[in-house]
Amino acid sequence: MNSKSYTDKIQMHIKDGNYHAAFNLALSGVNECRRNDDQTGVDHFLDIIKDITHRLVNEFGSKKWPADGT
Repeated sequence: MNSKSYTDKIQMHIKDGNYHAAFNLALSGVNECRRNDDQTGVDHFLDIIKDITHRLVNEFGSKKWPADGT
């Protein structure tokens, strides 16, 4: 797998605000790395998913989110 190519495409989608496409590509990266027993790659794409999630929270979440304070 070419992780750099996947990552570049994901970053392009994030820059354009297309979080749905970015998230889907990152999930595809996780799945491909899992199939290839590449735990480092899995961790890399999980970090990207975490980053996308943080961006979504910052952009769309209310100041009260999450309700449980975590």
